Amino acid sequence: MAGFAALSAAIPTGILPSAGVAYVHYLSFMVCFGALVLERRLIRPNPNRQDATLMVITDVVYGIAALALLLSGIARVLHFGQGSSFYTENPLFWWKVGTYLAVGSLSLYPTITYILWAIPLRKGELPQVSEALANRLRWILNIELVGFAAIPFLATLMARGVGLAS
Repeated sequence: MAGFAALSAAIPTGILPSAGVAYVHYLSFMVCFGALVLERRLIRPNPNRQDATLMVITDVVYGIAALALLLSGIARVLHFGQGSSFYTENPLFWWKVGTYLAVGSLSLYPTITYILWAIPLRKGELPQVSEALANRLRWILNIELVGFAAIPFLATLMARGVGLAS
């Protein structure tokens, strides 16, 4: 306990809120990516009840994490980052935002699909998933994963000032 007190005393005032928002931002990103990986791994024609239920739950977790990622990102831009002009004047920031929005838009199709799966699951039935639907969901999830993997690369470039006018 004394070590924690010494650590907290050594942290300058105002750092913890900024670090907390950054932590939520990074953790949310990891949860989003992990959820997409799990969804991609589970998708198959005519899943069993356990896998179908897990897909629905995983997509809910993904949605909550994506919302936390968005809100913490907005908080970082407006209050806890390097100043809003650092971000908004950088085209890489807008590529990041655009990629996030594109991935989010793509995720609507799987989300609606999983919501429709919840209806038969609540009745004790299994969702009917054709090979074509499973393949379509795989493709969408693959594209989402590539998009999500690009976001930290854009962020690391942006953090180093790439994209800012000299």
